[in-house]
Amino acid sequence: MSASLPACLLAEPTTRLARLIVDSHLRVVGCPLLAAAPGDAVALAAALWEAPRAVVAHGTEADPVFCYGNRLALELFEMDFAAFTALPSRFSAEAPQRDERARLLERVARHGFIDDYAGVRISRSGRRFRIHGATVWNLLDADGAPRGQAATFTDWERV
Repeated sequence: MSASLPACLLAEPTTRLARLIVDSHLRVVGCPLLAAAPGDAVALAAALWEAPRAVVAHGTEADPVFCYGNRLALELFEMDFAAFTALPSRFSAEAPQRDERARLLERVARHGFIDDYAGVRISRSGRRFRIHGATVWNLLDADGAPRGQAATFTDWERV
């Protein structure tokens, strides 16, 4: 386990969420999110936290709130886990970009996932970064019930 893994990620609800993100990606997108997904819940949470890709997720609320962001995502958004998981996900984009973001999420809802998203996001301090080639997918539990949506990307640039 990584020494930099925040204690809140060791809590059972968060380790369950990490499993949902990884398993749902495999079910919905059809390929593994992590090169090697450990079976142990804490090891899986640590692997997702340290992944060399940004990973974020939000829930199913009417105004969805982020429920997960890994180390790389939190660095980009310049937030700690507690602040990020209190943020309505629509605030990850500036107001003019929110209509585009809403269309993206509707497309994901209809098709299950997309793997070609590009857009500008904004950090807590106002720094902008453009992501390219993001995969966004519906989080579905083992019974197929919707639990939110998640995104991952490895390609970004400061703008």
